[in-house]
Order: sequence, then C-alpha cells, then structure tokens
Amino acid sequence: MKSGISGEANPLCLVSLDQLRLRTSEKWQMYPRDVLPLFVAEMDVLLAEPVACAITDAVTRGDTGYPAGTAYAEALAEFARKRWDWDGIRAERTAMVPDVMRGIVEILDVISSPADAVVINCPVYAPFYHFVGHTGRRIVEAPLGDDQRIDFAALKEAFERAAQHGPRPVYLLCSPHNPTGTVHTADELATVATLAAQHGVRVVADEIHAPLVMPGAVFVPYLSVPGAENGMALMSASKAWNLAGLKAAVALAGPAAADDLAKIPAWVQEGPSHLGVIAHTAALRDGTPWLDDLLDGLDANRRLLVDLLAEHLPGVRYRPGEGTYLAWLDCRDLGLGDDPAAVFLEHGRVALNSGPSFGTGGAGHARLNLATSPVLLTEAVRRMAAATAAATSS
Repeated sequence: MKSGISGEANPLCLVSLDQLRLRTSEKWQMYPRDVLPLFVAEMDVLLAEPVACAITDAVTRGDTGYPAGTAYAEALAEFARKRWDWDGIRAERTAMVPDVMRGIVEILDVISSPADAVVINCPVYAPFYHFVGHTGRRIVEAPLGDDQRIDFAALKEAFERAAQHGPRPVYLLCSPHNPTGTVHTADELATVATLAAQHGVRVVADEIHAPLVMPGAVFVPYLSVPGAENGMALMSASKAWNLAGLKAAVALAGPAAADDLAKIPAWVQEGPSHLGVIAHTAALRDGTPWLDDLLDGLDANRRLLVDLLAEHLPGVRYRPGEGTYLAWLDCRDLGLGDDPAAVFLEHGRVALNSGPSFGTGGAGHARLNLATSPVLLTEAVRRMAAATAAATSS
C-alpha cells in the first residue's frame, strides 16, 4: 500500500456535494437538502473504472439475465490468496446469495431452528437484531469489552445461556466489527473456535468489511483458523467498492460445513443480480489499485477526524478502528442524552446513525461514516460542535 495519496488519486475527493445531491440512493434522499448525511454505509465515490466498464459492457451486449457459474467465487478466492495469503476458498464450498444478511438468514435456517438462540457481540450492526429477530430466534448478547474487543468471559457466559434455549445455538460474528472497526486477531478467532466447539455453538461470520482494513492491521478469515472447520462465512465486494445497489454475495463453508451449505435452496442462489455478480467479480479481479487508493484516503480521514474532534469536540471519545469506514463516537460526556445523533440532526443538520440502535452499549454513542471527502468531514464535525453548543446552552 502506498504511503501517501494525492487529491487526484483519492476516490473520496472526486465528487462534489452538488454532484452527490443528484444521487437517488438512500444516503442522499432520506433527509432534506440542508442535511449533511454521514450515516448509511454508502461511500461518496465514483465506481472503480474496471467495475464501471464491466457493467457498461454487459449492458451493451444485453447481458442482463440470470446469474450463473462460479466466476464470483473464483475471483474471491484469487483475491483472498493475494490479499490475505489464504488459499481456503473452494468454489464447491460456496454459494451465491443475494446479499450478506439474506445469506445469514438462509444459513440460520439450515443449521438451527427458531427455537435456538443466536449470540451477538453488542454494540453491533443493527440489522443483526432485525433479521435474527424476524426469524423468531432469541438473541443473546455478549457485550464487547471496554477496549471494543471480544470479551471472552462474556462470550463464554453467552454461549452457556444460548445452549439453554435450544440444542443448536449459533454465534453471529461480525468481522471486522461494525460499528467499532475492530479487526479480530488470529489468536482471538482461534479462541472463538475453541469456545464454540466446547459449547456446541456453530459460528457464522459476517466478513463483508474484510477488504477494508487499514495500514498496520491484518484481516484474518474466520475459516482460516484452527477449529473453524464447521463454520460458515459470508463475503461481498459491496462495501469495499460501493456496490450495495448491485446485490450479490458469497456464502462460504468450512470443510465440515459443506453439506449444510448445500441445503440452501437453489432459488436463493439465483437471487443475486446478474449485473451485481459481474460488478463484484470485476472489483475483486481488477479493482485492487482503486481499493488501495481508497484505503489511503480512509486512513487520512481517520487521522483527520482525530484532529477535528480534538479541536471542536474534545468531549467525544474516539478510538480509530482498524477496519471499515465507520467511526464509533462516544458522546456520553457531551450531555446530549442516550441518542446524540438526534441532537446532531436537529441542531446541526448532520445525520449520523443512532447509537442505541446497535444494542446494549450503544446509548450515548453515534456512528459516523468516514467515506466522504475531507471537506465534508470537516463541515460535519463543525456542525456537530455547533449543535452541541446549542443543545447544552438552551
């Protein structure tokens, strides 16, 4: 990875605010025009050129039918070999799914029943609660430690409680973790595998942010660690290359879980967008230079946010994450109540994600999307500071 990045090379510096407001996606349509949106996981970037070309070429030749083949899985396997030095992806142990959360639901259906419990590390990606709850399964929380890493004593206790609700408990692991940006180490993941085996828990890893790991950190695929043979994982190029609107993901099985993965119905595997599969495949095969530029830009934004908070909002505690493009802001010392994002929106016209939606440990916090230009990030923090002053002086 390059040590520096120019404005011309930084994908986060190529789209103006006026251009962004022409977009019709959720990020730019949910709120009025005076609101600066830094909430949902969309990036303020143009598509990587290889991805744009792949989509354009497919449309030109009328290639807009149903998805087929293993090109996506093969591209992911090649990316994993080059990026993570991992040779563990086999096309025969993969399945295409419409997106990561739909894949999680389908996997839960084949390895557990609605009577079983699902363990999650809170605070965590809010849809974990929504999707798991919709299946009827009980959620058992294992709160992260004060260092934002897995608390293994809490995890062990959660596994024990989960086993009391049904014979096939599941641990839904977020790796890298959303919203904290924590990147789990090989030792931590091996401990997860050991504890899961001891308590009869199946591990399903959401690894959608895997390509988004900052300099100095190393992503370790869960299925690469000893003891993870009966685990499953889900990966996608959607977050790293801004392809959320082009639905596609890959479900992966460890060697001992291949039979379970094969139980996912065929119609689910036909659910991804064909253009999505084409785009994701192109991103993984040819989009690494663009990704490296993006990561440099995100790393610069992490450091910029540290400086901006120190200058304008010193009461906010922020530990830069090792992965994702998300910043988990501890605003409890600002005196803004359980949901500071509501205050930032009302008084500062900047939209962040509400901390309480991430479960236990989210009160007093807000999640900020760093995947924007330094100019917009600076303006957002200034607005947040003004909102804090207005709310606390009234």
